[in-house]
Amino acid sequence: MYIYKAGVIGAGLMGSGIAQVISFTGIPVVLKDVNDTFVQKGLSAARSFYETRLKKGKMSQTDVDAKMSLITGTTKYGDLSDVDLVIEAVPEDLTLKKQVFSELGKVCPEHTILATNTSALSISAIASAAKKPENVVGMHFFYPAPVMKLVEVIPALQTSQETIDAVVSFAENIRKIPIRVKECAGFLVNRLLMPYFCEATYALEEGLAAVEEIDEVMVKFGMPMGPFKLADTLGIDICYNAANVMYSSYGERLKPPHLLKELYDRKMLGIKSGAGFYVYDGRTNELKNIIPKKVIKRDELAPMRLIYPMINEAAICLEEGVATAGDIDLAMIAGTGFPQDKGGLLHYADSAGIENVLVELQRLENIYGQRFHPSPLLQRMVGANYLGVKTKKGFFSYT
Repeated sequence: MYIYKAGVIGAGLMGSGIAQVISFTGIPVVLKDVNDTFVQKGLSAARSFYETRLKKGKMSQTDVDAKMSLITGTTKYGDLSDVDLVIEAVPEDLTLKKQVFSELGKVCPEHTILATNTSALSISAIASAAKKPENVVGMHFFYPAPVMKLVEVIPALQTSQETIDAVVSFAENIRKIPIRVKECAGFLVNRLLMPYFCEATYALEEGLAAVEEIDEVMVKFGMPMGPFKLADTLGIDICYNAANVMYSSYGERLKPPHLLKELYDRKMLGIKSGAGFYVYDGRTNELKNIIPKKVIKRDELAPMRLIYPMINEAAICLEEGVATAGDIDLAMIAGTGFPQDKGGLLHYADSAGIENVLVELQRLENIYGQRFHPSPLLQRMVGANYLGVKTKKGFFSYT
């Protein structure tokens, strides 16, 4: 099915970014929110992406005006009566999302695909509120949508193959890289990022290193920004809610640090609130009053403490059939900026040596506990001499 016209529900930074991406490829899009103030902010945000290209000489003013003419703002569900696809990008509240999908069923044509941009909630639960649940799918963009290439396509239990194929094709048409991900809490990228972020925060709690030092270690490793700068950019509230969803599903290995709740309770939500792990807009730095004064110097901070738990979680995802090894590496590069020169997360593990990853996880487990317990797959791989590049067989085969 070809998408001739699309709709986006929610005109915030994510929704407006998605609308801009769609319009850039020449597809008309309706941008809806609950009031005109939000709609106008969304339209202004979409225009700002185009104006950035204008300033860089990549577009003319005529081009900008033509692209913006493809985005129609509205507060009425009725204006979505002729769209082929709707992407929902409202706040992460299951009741609210189900209400949106119920309303869409009253106005959209029978063939319309309803996609949710949720980063953690159950697609199947959202689909249960739709008139045609077989037309519902997860379509998870990454922030900022105009820049990040990855889109996770997540079928619900009810999703038809026709819907999946149409959404994958649409993602490619709007110049994104779609990967199919089995439904689970956190899907793929956020599920892998959570142990990375949690370990950074645990290290901070322990007094192992300061915020800036931990971020610097990971930037030197090759990440585009450190875990704390990333969390402040995304929003501590988003991270906190996602962490709790994953904790409820996966238990102790993804238990969020107490510091995350402290920041959330104090409304230190990152850039948008003026303070988070860093301070913005002159707000008082409360972080030093939250972190325990006692320094627990049980280990030295190294990138491996944050990277190896991601490898471990990726191995668990492979066992569960969440995604293929190739898609995991593609997702980490396109969705998180994992350094391309390292080949992706699992290629990096193969280069480091699977037996070395296993030994280090076991060492960290002895120091920090159960959350570092190596996955059964990693243990089996070492037992089978699937050690990576050196034995020409690991997560990938080498000749």
